[in-house]
Amino acid sequence: MNKRTISVRLPKAGPYSPGVIAGDLVFVSGQVGFSPATGRLVEGGVEKELRQAFANAQEVLAEAQCKLSDVVKVTVFVTDLSQFPVVNKVFEEIFPSEAPARTTVEVSALPLGAAVEVDIVAAIPSG
Repeated sequence: MNKRTISVRLPKAGPYSPGVIAGDLVFVSGQVGFSPATGRLVEGGVEKELRQAFANAQEVLAEAQCKLSDVVKVTVFVTDLSQFPVVNKVFEEIFPSEAPARTTVEVSALPLGAAVEVDIVAAIPSG
């Protein structure tokens, strides 16, 4: 299998690759709402953090010649499942048609105090 790591300049919380291309799939490591400009979490709660997390994921996907429309699976980790309606609202805006498969899980804590984190699998477009 052909495998290659993706390297982008985004803040990260540990020793891992932001993404890995394996065959025709892209695996994006968990992204939180870090602002690349400040290296800190964006303020404004789950909605703003989730939007920033997806923006960060887009940076990784772009290195693999992918877009959010190529995403096939998203796992969302939230520290408060009562935020599920907010997650749904953001998803409907980011994926207005043909939303990817998704799992949403409540966790007790996330790195660096984040309220939400996403990890993503995308299919590299052929051609």
